[in-house]
Amino acid sequence: MKTYSTRATDIKREWHVVDASGQVLGRLATQVAHRLMGKHKPMFTRTLDTGDYVIVINADKVLVTGDKAKQKVYYRHSGYPGGLKSVTLEEMMQAHPTRVIEHAVKGMLPRNRMGARMLKKLRVYAGDSHPHQIQVQTGSAKGE
Repeated sequence: MKTYSTRATDIKREWHVVDASGQVLGRLATQVAHRLMGKHKPMFTRTLDTGDYVIVINADKVLVTGDKAKQKVYYRHSGYPGGLKSVTLEEMMQAHPTRVIEHAVKGMLPRNRMGARMLKKLRVYAGDSHPHQIQVQTGSAKGE
């Protein structure tokens, strides 16, 4: 018996469309991160990016449980003294609903260069239409 080792030439990337309407944010983010990392494939290898492309539509219709809409806070800092800014989930959903899903998925990916490459394969759209119809239909991965 020989041990199988995945090579970069063996990786075949597919396109997946996920509808976020009516889904809970955390559960949706784990499903998306799972596909981006490639853990759903039998040839998953930690040292290679074996994941697929994921398109999330209807990001503005994602749900959260409990009082998270008012209690969950996103922080950012400008780098200057007194430059700490905070935005609640409710405000973020009104202004930029796509960033909420991107932020949740980013937290579930590896914190290294490969994680950054995985995140580039994620496309999030607030509405139900997206400009990737050709890739989804043919299943091809342009650019790789």
